[in-house]
Amino acid sequence: MFKLLRRQIPLLLILLALAAGGGWWWWRITAPEVEAVFPKRGTAVEAIYATGTVEAEKWARIAPVSPGRIAEILAFEGDMVKAGQPLARLDDREASARIAELEAKAAYWREEMTRSAALTERGYRSTEATQKARSEFNQVTAAINAARQKRTDLLVTSPMDGMVLKRDGEIGELAEVKDALFWVGAPRPLRITSEVDEEDIARVRIGQKVLIKADAFAERVLEAQVDRITPKGDPVNKTFRVRVVLPDDTPLLVGMTTEINIITALHPDVLLVPVTALKDGKVLAVQDGRVASQAVQTGIRGRTMVEVTEGLGSDTPILASPPAGLKPGDRVRVK
Repeated sequence: MFKLLRRQIPLLLILLALAAGGGWWWWRITAPEVEAVFPKRGTAVEAIYATGTVEAEKWARIAPVSPGRIAEILAFEGDMVKAGQPLARLDDREASARIAELEAKAAYWREEMTRSAALTERGYRSTEATQKARSEFNQVTAAINAARQKRTDLLVTSPMDGMVLKRDGEIGELAEVKDALFWVGAPRPLRITSEVDEEDIARVRIGQKVLIKADAFAERVLEAQVDRITPKGDPVNKTFRVRVVLPDDTPLLVGMTTEINIITALHPDVLLVPVTALKDGKVLAVQDGRVASQAVQTGIRGRTMVEVTEGLGSDTPILASPPAGLKPGDRVRVK
């Protein structure tokens, strides 16, 4: 009997091993496979996203005062100009001819006024005739001044010192008063003008740091700061205008479109978990192959990561993206 039992022990051990292996294999194929990650330490950033356009801090859109055909271009892109400097001249031949005509009339009435005054003094002409000549001369003089102003309006000039940032229109084209022929502005400083949603504007403050991305510098994150916030919003678009001042060494150019993130809060060296791991203020941790629910307190919530302030340690593996239907106590296999 004892000998028989000794012979059966190895067989029992083999059966037990097979059963354990079968159980392990059954657990492997029935328990769902999940991805677990450890919380990591980093910087939590709260930011407001917006888009904007680079423009000069001081600039002017210059259109002709009166319509006319472009006769001469006097300034080009990149030129530095002074206030009052001519940028273009519209066709002024008709205006010049009108001035010449009026000046001839003025000369006639000037002579007539002088001659009439002399004759009146001698008693050969009435005082009314002299007064009429003087009146005609004054009217023609006023018309000359108006004609000269009209010719002056055909000269497009710069209202400020700066650089010609852009020029439109070519010689021979008809320019209307609505057509901007030149953009003149100071090359520095530059700014970004953006529209921020009214639901976010309360968190924006002057001096806040701004991170900038532009397609022209895709590999770089540029920095600036909030300079001004318009006190009146747009009730139609429900936005407020925010001005971001750029440093003088910025590589951005006038007219570039940018994406900006206004940093409203920053917490360094905090515990971070994926946003997808958090649901209803809880995360699912993995303990001995089973799921356990842990309530946590959170802080700053970013696009991909969220700050955990209480309820979780850095050595606790959690489910980054819990599968639908997974409950505390369920068995799982970690990838």
